[in-house]
Amino acid sequence: MPSYERIVILTGAGLSAESGLSTFRDKDGIWAKHKIEDVATPEAFTRDPERVLEFYNTRRKGAAGVKPNAAHEALARLEKEHPGAVLTVTQNIDPLHEMAGTRWLIHMHGEILKSLCAHCGAREPWKNDLTTGLLCKSCGKPGGMRPDVVWFGEMPYAMEEIYAALGACDLFISIGTSGTVYPAAGFVMEVRSAGAHTVELNLEPSEGASMFAQVIHGPATKVVPAFVDELLGK
Repeated sequence: MPSYERIVILTGAGLSAESGLSTFRDKDGIWAKHKIEDVATPEAFTRDPERVLEFYNTRRKGAAGVKPNAAHEALARLEKEHPGAVLTVTQNIDPLHEMAGTRWLIHMHGEILKSLCAHCGAREPWKNDLTTGLLCKSCGKPGGMRPDVVWFGEMPYAMEEIYAALGACDLFISIGTSGTVYPAAGFVMEVRSAGAHTVELNLEPSEGASMFAQVIHGPATKVVPAFVDELLGK
């Protein structure tokens, strides 16, 4: 396998599925059971904050006790052992990458274990339930405490940093994504235009599988460690 100097990895819900966390867009996924417009938009929070907070309180409880799987651990090992730069950009809001040891990480869709004040923008770690009666520790106002997650209609985080990394990378790996959610679904075209090698590691072909130069399909806990071993020459 060629030697790569700058690797960017995009991860989605399929990476955490084998740790027991539900995916969003599969036929039995979260969006098959809940309407996006009811629980995952700024308008929903304005209209029915209790419902939105309860939805994410459930997600937060679901993240408690889960552990990184072999795919998360393999990516952390790649970051540690690869002589070049390795940036992981995740669409996931769970903490499994950090728990596995990944350090250079961007949560482009936010983090379920953080809160965000809709009034002043203050963020802080948060493991308990959020309620409408909570006061923000920074501005003291009630009713604005929400999960620090990017809702539909909001701009994902750190896009300038992400696009800079995409433009400079020579290997782009997409893992466990549906290929339907933008802007992440467009990353492969971004890196292709810059001349990077592109690889999809997924349980089954994503919507954008045909745009990748190399595709490997199978469970993340099998295909990701194997691909990392190959990259590291093991």
